[in-house]
Amino acid sequence: MNSKLPTSPHGHRGPAECGLSVPGESAVLHPGVKPASLRDGFPLLAGAPALHYLDSAATAQIHRSALDAVLRHETTSRANISRGTYRLAEAADLAYERARQTAARFLNAGSSEEIIFTSGATASLNLVAHAFGNTLRAGDRVLISIAEHHSNFVPWQMLRQRTGIDLALIPVSASGRLDLGGLSELLDSRCRLVAVTHLSNVTGAWTDVATLVDAARKVGASVLLDGAQAVQHGPQDVQALGVDFYAFSGHKCFAPGGVGVLWGRAELLAAMPPFLAGGGMIGEVTPAATSWAAPPQRFEAGTPPIAQAVGLGAALEWMMSLDWAQLHARESHLCRQLIEGLQTIPGLRLIGPEFSAARAPIVCFDIQGLHPHDICQVLDARQLALRGGHHCAQPLLAALGVGGCTRASIALYNDEADIQALLDGLHFVLKELA
Repeated sequence: MNSKLPTSPHGHRGPAECGLSVPGESAVLHPGVKPASLRDGFPLLAGAPALHYLDSAATAQIHRSALDAVLRHETTSRANISRGTYRLAEAADLAYERARQTAARFLNAGSSEEIIFTSGATASLNLVAHAFGNTLRAGDRVLISIAEHHSNFVPWQMLRQRTGIDLALIPVSASGRLDLGGLSELLDSRCRLVAVTHLSNVTGAWTDVATLVDAARKVGASVLLDGAQAVQHGPQDVQALGVDFYAFSGHKCFAPGGVGVLWGRAELLAAMPPFLAGGGMIGEVTPAATSWAAPPQRFEAGTPPIAQAVGLGAALEWMMSLDWAQLHARESHLCRQLIEGLQTIPGLRLIGPEFSAARAPIVCFDIQGLHPHDICQVLDARQLALRGGHHCAQPLLAALGVGGCTRASIALYNDEADIQALLDGLHFVLKELA
């Protein structure tokens, strides 16, 4: 994953050296949240009270409701979906379609038929790049940004190689926010799609979606949002956002891995050819030709991630039951505490914008002279889980003049104790490595 980042001189340890058995104190929650009401809902965290997990931008911990739903499905309703006429198969069908309906409510989709289950955000974005991309011709323009995760960057480069589309890039400011000042030059009648991140996995900057959508509509372009990071911070409203496609992964929002969602407007999905071929996505197959099923089945070839989708549905139901105004205030409080503390660390450079209410609690930083892998390894010995590298965003880091950086990402189960442990740990890192 970090092929462009110089190898750490201190090396890496094997799994046997990465246990989580060090005892510690329970977390102290932000005022206004009932003690242990959140962290205890996550089995791994409840079982490792000393662990300070600050890598939720890569993978969030799975909530107990999602685990229970998967176990219940696999032990009471495990069967393949579609056309089974026995009771187990019908129960599996019902559970799968209920999960689809839940995902539609989570996104405020127009219909559950606009929800496609995939293996994750990467698969969702590739689906659009292939299926919507097959409706494009040489000279058509796709507009992305320099801030994209590789999963919303490389597929469009590959489409350019296949079809000769024009791929244009929105630049970023020095703080890492999308620089929309030149939109009028990038968006013209050739532009068919704008595909950008909803929330950067490096800078924590939210995209100004309203400005992008307004500009795209003026030239007839569709808009895709990569919502992989955004969904962890609450339900999204695709109608209010005004976009045409939205992609996210289950493992980012407290659900199992191996499942994701692509939402698309019905009329666009109906006009798109399938991405993968196989069982379940056909209307009729003859030796001469094949016709396609209607969406969403058209885009769900083969056996889908049934149990994972059921777990995702349970996680989304749980998320929709939470008080997100309170949680956003708490996340903002922790983000401010972290950024203000980082600014006291000698030689540390914050990557991305300063603290503001429009900033999500994803915080990357670089410490002069220290390799991010070494920083993470020393912190791991103190029960701190962070991520170091280029975070699958090499074009963005290059634009910001950074080869690699360390990332701390805050989720709803984090608290002040996690932040203070990190700040103390970084001072220890300077003593050990500087």
